[in-house]
Amino acid sequence: MGACGAVCHNAVVIPAPSRHARPVLQPRSDGQFTHAAKPTTAVVIGGGLAGLSAAVVLAERGVRVTVLEREHFLGGRVGAWTDRLQDGTAFDMERGFHAFFRQYYNLRQLLKRVDPGLGFLKPTDDYPILTPTGNESFAGLTHAPLVNVAKLTWRTETLRIRDLMKVNVPAALAMLRFDFERTYAAFDQVTAGEYLDSLNFPPVARQRLLHVFAHSCFNPQADMSAAALLQMLHFYFTANHDGLVFDVADRPFSRGIFQPLAALLDRLGAVVRTGTGARSLERREAGWAVETDREPLSADLVVLATDVPGIRAVVDASRGLADPAWQERIASLRVTNAFAVWRLWLDRPVTAGRAGFAGTAGVGPLDNISVYENLEDESRDWAVRTGGSVVELHAYALPAGCDEAALKHQLLDGLRVLYPETVGAALIEERFLLRQDCPAFAPGSDALRPEVRTPFRGLALAGDFVRLPFPSALMERATAAGMLAANTLLAELGVAPEPLWSVAVRGPLAPRS
Repeated sequence: MGACGAVCHNAVVIPAPSRHARPVLQPRSDGQFTHAAKPTTAVVIGGGLAGLSAAVVLAERGVRVTVLEREHFLGGRVGAWTDRLQDGTAFDMERGFHAFFRQYYNLRQLLKRVDPGLGFLKPTDDYPILTPTGNESFAGLTHAPLVNVAKLTWRTETLRIRDLMKVNVPAALAMLRFDFERTYAAFDQVTAGEYLDSLNFPPVARQRLLHVFAHSCFNPQADMSAAALLQMLHFYFTANHDGLVFDVADRPFSRGIFQPLAALLDRLGAVVRTGTGARSLERREAGWAVETDREPLSADLVVLATDVPGIRAVVDASRGLADPAWQERIASLRVTNAFAVWRLWLDRPVTAGRAGFAGTAGVGPLDNISVYENLEDESRDWAVRTGGSVVELHAYALPAGCDEAALKHQLLDGLRVLYPETVGAALIEERFLLRQDCPAFAPGSDALRPEVRTPFRGLALAGDFVRLPFPSALMERATAAGMLAANTLLAELGVAPEPLWSVAVRGPLAPRS
């Protein structure tokens, strides 16, 4: 580490991510080697953000890494794969829009290794929330979260003086008093819906100001821990000095992120195998045996970084992992409700000036709208060539047994209410995805949630499902978990860790004793 917290990786100097970023406490290490002192091998199971983050950190420190990804593309739930329209136009399909918030410090540190200036990210000037009765904006906020709370409260039309007098102040202050131990002890058994009810916000204010946070990790309010919701509010708003306005990718993630990361790993001597899944592990006296869809592998270290169903399947099939308490933690993991992504190629443009991404509320299951020609180059080229528009609709936390035809009808109705210029638009082409593989953060689940560290030497977990000792969420949580998993294994070798960063661990009004 150099001056001002800068770190040098393969001749790329990476400074500390933001003047607001806080360094995270690292695993204890007996040494400060920059590289493994002896030849060391690792298998990383899962080629999403968690797995690739772990792989990069390990490979940079001299570990010979093999990454296994069961899909034929990298990225996991953020991945992109090649598809083709009926007219022959090739494009990369993704599982929906992802915002790059500016407090995603660890993700940005990873991406700077392949794009030091983060040139593929473009800033937005607003984070609008659209509803049939009016809109909210998160533009124009400062770097002071408490000032932002006051500013939003003052300027929203949904909270008048008489409404504020009815708000449950002690419950609302929990948003400013986040503390891992106290917050989870008090709120993990409470549902997010019960907590939001307790605030006594006017329904419209709750819908516009809090709905986006409650749904942003795909969990339904009735089956999400209030403590997990409070951590989200803390991470994105009440402890975030970098603002709620975010950056967006100007190209598909395949070209912007995953192909460059694969090339970086290749330069570092790592091997990336797509289309190859891991079936089981076997713990041996000296390292691990990994059974794959192809030939068996052996390694000194293993990072298990696939999704929740994949983690459970590998652990269930493995030998030598007989630790009942840890097995119980793995068995407690589950996925939350399904979500839908519906990309539409329309024969006419939406109104000029529409936001590339907008959150929505009050229009049935529709949670947000993306206008892709205002985001990525592929869609922009198509829109210019055809005069049409590429619009994507998302719906999160869907009820079990959701009917696809009925859901599409509701999503289209919501689009037409908020973007009435689409009422007469013809649908040229569409892609519809219904997936159920995001982790659940159910009430009472935190006590059993597994951590990165496991009871077994040389084995670590990574993913957005693990319990982290610092605030994080979504893509940033997966990346941070991968880096922490690598650091945990490197500590066993006496190798200095990758610096990790986060927002403040406690809220601005949290007790300090």
